[in-house]
Amino acid sequence: MARTPEEIRNSIDQQRGELVSSVDKLRGEVEKTLDWRAHVRRHEPELVLGAVAFGTLIVGRALLRRRRRRRAR
Repeated sequence: MARTPEEIRNSIDQQRGELVSSVDKLRGEVEKTLDWRAHVRRHEPELVLGAVAFGTLIVGRALLRRRRRRRAR
């Protein structure tokens, strides 16, 4: 059965509205995903622990190199 031009227009308008809604929802999700400040706030304890571990590793390696250089003299 063929649709009338009015039915086609209504269908297009409905699909356009759904598309706008979907794009707006996607935009919100993308903004939420890319909000690095929120990620930092959410994972602050883990980031602090990681920074401490990394700092400990760097200092430990520096001390080992220093000790090796002194022994080599």
